[in-house]
Amino acid sequence: MQHPISRYMMASYAYYVEDDPIISDAMFDQCAKNILEHWDTLDHPHKHLLSKEMLEAGTYLGKYPEIVKNAVANYRSII
Repeated sequence: MQHPISRYMMASYAYYVEDDPIISDAMFDQCAKNILEHWDTLDHPHKHLLSKEMLEAGTYLGKYPEIVKNAVANYRSII
């Protein structure tokens, strides 16, 4: 199962950079809410790239690691 932060970062990249969403807006919003609800217990190498303010706004304003870009490309290649 995919980590919620991975899913959020991938969905953000697909939406904001590629302008081609991989999940619905409702799923994206729910993912942000889930991350916020479990913020203190989540551990992920990209957590430091997020902020609670970004999650509350339902956006991502940072740079995307190459692994996120590659994960979106890989996802698109198998669907």
